[in-house]
Amino acid sequence: MRAGLRLVVVAALAVAATSATAADRIRLAVQKTGTLAWELDVIKTHGLDRKLDLQIDTIELASTEAGKIALKSGSADLMLSDWLWVARERSLGDGLVFYPSSSTLGAVMVPGQSPIKELGDLKGKKLAVAGGAIDKSWLLLQALARRSGLDLKRQASIVYGAPPLLSEKALQGENDATLTFWNFCAELESKGFKRAIEMATVMKALGAKGAVSIVGYTFENAFAMRNRSTVDRFLDAARQAKDILAASEAEWQRLGPRIRVTDPAALAIYRKRYGEGIARRPLAEEEADARALYLVLAEVGGTELVGQARELAPGTFYRPASGE
Repeated sequence: MRAGLRLVVVAALAVAATSATAADRIRLAVQKTGTLAWELDVIKTHGLDRKLDLQIDTIELASTEAGKIALKSGSADLMLSDWLWVARERSLGDGLVFYPSSSTLGAVMVPGQSPIKELGDLKGKKLAVAGGAIDKSWLLLQALARRSGLDLKRQASIVYGAPPLLSEKALQGENDATLTFWNFCAELESKGFKRAIEMATVMKALGAKGAVSIVGYTFENAFAMRNRSTVDRFLDAARQAKDILAASEAEWQRLGPRIRVTDPAALAIYRKRYGEGIARRPLAEEEADARALYLVLAEVGGTELVGQARELAPGTFYRPASGE
């Protein structure tokens, strides 16, 4: 299976090759329906790549795992991932680095009339969890519950599943609550569900000082050192694209078919949640909060999640030449 996936990745990358100069070229591993794809659409539509003298090659892949293979094999230069994976790879001797993109996270979603309002209300309830047993949000939720004496794995009925399936089950009333990713939360919100427990609130309760950007741009430090101007210009383009998305309702209407959401009310929720999560904090604050949460994740998830490293690996966060 893994060998076949590698062949697919290599074939996709071969098709994406261009004659652009190496200095200005950056190759991105992108999931077609992910937020990075939205930003790249805005970058190209508004000519931000041309203005910043960038040649952005996009390689559409089906999963995050395929992107990781492309990145680690040197076939792609950048992808969207999380600092937990970057730190784990660094602890194993890799040179990956991370630059914050978004603090928009999921939540525990419940029907509009549900009495569930806080963690304690999940006791004895059926909770659906997207992402599997070592999903970061699920581990953080468990960690906070334990501090109040609640063992969710034992005292609630837990079911795991893919986000789209869990959304269908939620709408059918099969589960009392659903912990899922932010875009699926937005979809459920548009259909009358409410956010009972925000993951941002959970992280602050576990020691974070502000909104934590777990998701960000991930690339090899060696690549960045060879192509620092290119990397920094891409990060600038991405920042400008985010600002456009935050400010323009028309932009979301244009992107609706790509996002597969055309209902104006639903798009308004997507826009609101996306805008709330745009990373704007100083890197030092982001890194301090990442260190605090890493300790919690290492305790709950163990070596299966973080490997042997018990603390966030030094150098995990990339510093642009601007020194921000």
